[in-house]
Amino acid sequence: MKDRVKEKEKGLSANRLTMMAVGTVIGGSFFLGSSVAIHAAGPSVLLAYILGGVLVYFILLALSEMTVANTNYGSFRAFAAQAFGQGAGFVVGWVYWFGLALGMSSEATAVSILVRTWLPNLPIALLGSVIIIGVTLLNLLGADKLSKLEGGLASIKVLSIAVFIAIGALLIFGLFSGISATGIGQIAREPFMPGGLASLAGSMLIVMFAYSGFEMIGLAAAETREPKKTVPKAIRQTVVILVTLFVLSAAILLPLIPTSDINENISPFVAALDRHGFGWAGTALNIVLVTAILSTMLAAVFGLGRIFRSLADEGLAPSFLKDKRDVPYRSILFTGVAMLAGLGLGLLFPKVYLFLVSSGGFAILFTYAVIMASHIRLRRQKGCPPDGKCQLPGFPYTSLIALVVLVISIISMPFVPGQESGMIAGIIMVVFFSCTYMVMKAYKARSSRRTADDRKDDKQKINRLKTDYSAEISKEPVDLDKK
Repeated sequence: MKDRVKEKEKGLSANRLTMMAVGTVIGGSFFLGSSVAIHAAGPSVLLAYILGGVLVYFILLALSEMTVANTNYGSFRAFAAQAFGQGAGFVVGWVYWFGLALGMSSEATAVSILVRTWLPNLPIALLGSVIIIGVTLLNLLGADKLSKLEGGLASIKVLSIAVFIAIGALLIFGLFSGISATGIGQIAREPFMPGGLASLAGSMLIVMFAYSGFEMIGLAAAETREPKKTVPKAIRQTVVILVTLFVLSAAILLPLIPTSDINENISPFVAALDRHGFGWAGTALNIVLVTAILSTMLAAVFGLGRIFRSLADEGLAPSFLKDKRDVPYRSILFTGVAMLAGLGLGLLFPKVYLFLVSSGGFAILFTYAVIMASHIRLRRQKGCPPDGKCQLPGFPYTSLIALVVLVISIISMPFVPGQESGMIAGIIMVVFFSCTYMVMKAYKARSSRRTADDRKDDKQKINRLKTDYSAEISKEPVDLDKK
């Protein structure tokens, strides 16, 4: 007990929590996936990043309000259960865990492919397995040690983005000797919104995927030092860092390369620097990419272990996963095994695997929509947290705006190339886990009735035995002489 209190007093600081969130968000989707949004929206992608940042801020403030009111290992899953019942908590917890676990197994494959550029003779199955096992075992070290490692990896990513911004700025202002200034360059040669509002709306979906991972703040809140102060501070820092990096990097990138030359096969940052004679950028970015993806995997497994522990504690996951220790070893190891199974599925049945992995985007948007819906319901039921601080201004309008935008984003998935299968797979997941919960609930109710009936039968049997025994005693002859 003393060790637990000591660990709580130690806890995660706001800075460590911020770096964990930043480390989760800035992954492969930032360095590679951003090319899709930039190609679709053109220069208006800056507007998409700003709007996405505002939306993220609303979601994080809503999550922070609920977290301050109830610091729970289950975070948004527990809040959904409070707002809409245990079934909602079951579905969102399993959908999030399943979608993200599959997503992280695909990230292990991506890292393996990158590493094979340096070690071509090693098979992807071996590399991917080693990466997953390593990430899983590192998570067993606990939040304190993991946050230090995650902070170091996140710093590498932030530094690499800062270096790109600095080089890009020097190119724009012509401060490299022998290289003329680009000025506003390519921005002057193309329309601000080439595809109209439709292209901006389509890019918003990709931008939200790029921002995904910030919910880690809620999942780690139970292991922070003074959550009521730490969580809000970490949220403010996270939003400022992410929006600044996303907007600045896009603003520097756009003058350097036409958006029509950007595609998903190469990082837009590499393409821009290659165009201006920085050929080493590809190799350097591959190293950063490996770091970025490993960092995202570390933080994701951290969160998945906490989500699964919460499910197990409430009897919504296998009972052998219950763990009373601060570090949920069993849930983390189970998540690692699931990721290994996902890796094997991808190698044996690639088409099935790709279909399932595509549900990851849906799982993220679905989770954010549930967070906002839970916030609206709980604020109306219980008002502000116990200390009276309502962090999200403009309620209920800000919450409703965020919820509507998220629902529209989910509905719009089929209109974005490559996202139609994600929506279908995601809906199948929601239906499957909803049915699973109903079957499980019906089974538990039947078992409870059976137990109650058994107890009733046992009571009746005991009463009958008592009656029979009493009757037998009354029939025995009494020997008066002995008296």
